[in-house]
Amino acid sequence: MSDSSDEGRFRQTGWPGLRARLFHLYFLLRRPMTLGVRGLVHDKAANTVFLIRHTYVPGWQLPGGGVEFGETMLEALERELSEEGNIEFSGPPELRSIHANRLASGRDHVAFYLITAFRQTAPRIRDREIAEAAFFPLDRLPQETTPATRRRLAEVFGGEAVSPYW
Repeated sequence: MSDSSDEGRFRQTGWPGLRARLFHLYFLLRRPMTLGVRGLVHDKAANTVFLIRHTYVPGWQLPGGGVEFGETMLEALERELSEEGNIEFSGPPELRSIHANRLASGRDHVAFYLITAFRQTAPRIRDREIAEAAFFPLDRLPQETTPATRRRLAEVFGGEAVSPYW
């Protein structure tokens, strides 16, 4: 697993970083706290996990995104997994933890779910948001897997203590 010194490699810079800060400014004006969801999709039989790589931020990470106005966390998770991976639930996801996401802003929180009952309706094809999406064996994650993703995997599969921070 990597340590916190790796965080800088995954910080958004240039236009993507400015765009992210502008989005957070917009959300600050619209709502004082933001809430997101991330899902750890685990295929127990193959012992693989589903990761995505965005076009606008570096690194492989867990699928997820923001909870929209009027949407529950589960509805947001279901929408994000469908959009980012063509993944549908075939059983209830398990809420594992909630984290403050200090890298995004001082007011962002992420609900983290484990999904083991699912089906992928089709492979995810590259588009303007998702550069790549795939299942990876736990012992062969991409080198550019984000530190936060590695921490969540260590908490779920390695018995590490759950961090209050994303």
